[in-house]
Order: sequence, then C-alpha cells, then structure tokens
Amino acid sequence: MERHIRSTIVIPNYNGINYIENCLRFLADEPAHIIVVDNGSTDGSRQLVQEKFPQVEMICLDKNYGFCKAVNIGIEASKTTYVILLNNDTEVQSGFVRALEQPLEQHPEVFSGSAQMRNLHRPGLIDDAGDYYCALGWAFAYGKDKPLQDYRYKRRIFAACGGAAIYRRKVFDEIGCMDENHFAYLEDIDLGYRARIHGYVNLYIPDAVVYHAGSGASGSRYNDFKVSLTSRNSIYLIYKNMPAAQVFLNLPFLLTGFAVKTAFFIKKGLGSTYMKGLCEGVMLCLSEEGRAHKLKFSRERLYNYVMIQLELWRNIWYRFMG
Repeated sequence: MERHIRSTIVIPNYNGINYIENCLRFLADEPAHIIVVDNGSTDGSRQLVQEKFPQVEMICLDKNYGFCKAVNIGIEASKTTYVILLNNDTEVQSGFVRALEQPLEQHPEVFSGSAQMRNLHRPGLIDDAGDYYCALGWAFAYGKDKPLQDYRYKRRIFAACGGAAIYRRKVFDEIGCMDENHFAYLEDIDLGYRARIHGYVNLYIPDAVVYHAGSGASGSRYNDFKVSLTSRNSIYLIYKNMPAAQVFLNLPFLLTGFAVKTAFFIKKGLGSTYMKGLCEGVMLCLSEEGRAHKLKFSRERLYNYVMIQLELWRNIWYRFMG
C-alpha cells in the first residue's frame, strides 16, 4: 500500500448495473484503495466491474447477505487508517476523500464523518446532511430535500450516514463493526449510537460532496422490503442500545412515535407491513442472537448516556424544524 493512501473505499453492490460504472468512474482520481463487495448480483454488474475496472479489488459473495455483512467483509479486508463506506448509486465530487480525512486527522476523538449528500436528480437539494435519532424512536436524514445553502457548516451529528461516510478503522476493534442482525437499514444509526456511548464524536463534513440517486437497490423510498426491515430494526435499535431505565424514561415519546408511524404507513397502504416488522423486531430482541448483541450498561459511561438522552430530546425539535 502506498504511503499516501490512508483510506479504503468499501462499496457494497447488489444488482447495481445502472449505477456502479459511474460510481467507480467518479472515483478514478481519488487517493484511496477501492473494494467492491458484490452480494451475489445476477444483473451483470459484477462482471462489469471485473472487466472495466481491473484496478478495483473485488470480493464476490455467493448470495445477497445484506448491506451489513458486505460492509463488514470489506472492513476486514481493508488495511488503511480509515474506511469509507459508499453506496453504489453515488457520484463523488473531486476531493471527496481528502475532505473526509482531514477532520479525523485533526481530531482524534472523532470516529466518523458524514459527507454532504446531494440529490443526484435535483442537485440543488440536500439528500442527507448527517443522521439524527430522537426520543420518538425515529432516525432521520437532516436537511432532506432542503436547499444546500443552509447546510454549509461542519457540526456534530448523532451518526454518519453509511451511504457516504468515513470511519476511523481502529475504533471498530473497540465498539464492533456493523451489526449483521440489521441486514440493512438503521445499521449506521446503531454504529453511531455505540460510538457515542463509548465517548466518540460523529461529524457532518460539508466539504466532502457526493451525489446520491437513492434507493438504488430497494427500488423506491417506501416498499415492503424497506418498511419491514426499518420497522423491525427500529425496535432492535432501542432494545440494544438503551438501558431499561432509559427506555422507561422515553416510553411516552416512543409510544407516540410508533403510533404516528403506524398511521403514516396505513395511509401509504403499508400498515400491515410496518406492524409485522415491529413484531419481528420484538422477536429479534427476545432471540438468543438479539440478546447476545445487547450492550451492557456501564456506570463509567453514565455521562455519555446522559448527554445522549439530552440529545434525543433535542432532536425532536430538529426533526420538525431542521
């Protein structure tokens, strides 16, 4: 590995024939090693990468193991100081990698940095300016569909969006990698949550710009696959990261949040899918696999829990006013 290469870009791919070529072309001049982890694609995208981008390291899996497992395999294969996760339906702006690296080099307490994700089809609008999580049990992309000018400044966020984010690789040894129980969706919130419990900081880095098509694998903003997994994982996220006392403290907010979401998805014609996902989330929490991943409360980290709780309340405001 050349000395000036400090980052490995990990790109999970599943049937990304419409996007993966442009994604890799826009990365051609970026100073990073690139690993594409293919999740058993059947659309020719794996062969395209192998034929047109021989310089890209390719890891081919026999079937679709989900976003989390693909990412973890890529992280394990990396050898650099930083790991950058990037969706296959993205196009980066020149200087993307160095812009992500700089804040982490300057601030050792920073675990992750979230790029400024712009809407590929409406480039004047934000797609994601950092992810937040609130006491209603909702995770949300800050600035979604808002004008760029309001999201020009670096700031602390709850978690980095795994669609375009940098991570300090050695911290994975302390807090663990992506939780494969998620399969996909909310795994980046869970990772950022764990980092916060351990006292690390997550940043929004607006100088690192990437254009995002959105729903490149699932096909749409709301569908059975996405709604089912998101609702399941929203229950698991709470169980896994919140001590019992914190769940009790937030219970009125959580019940309100899930009730509002249920009504929303009923109107979308996806109510039964959403509620089935909630039930599956409860079953995951009760399972041996779910219990094995629950974080043990640490009194030594009480201050971190308190600061997170204050943020969960504050982020309700951000959800409606941000």
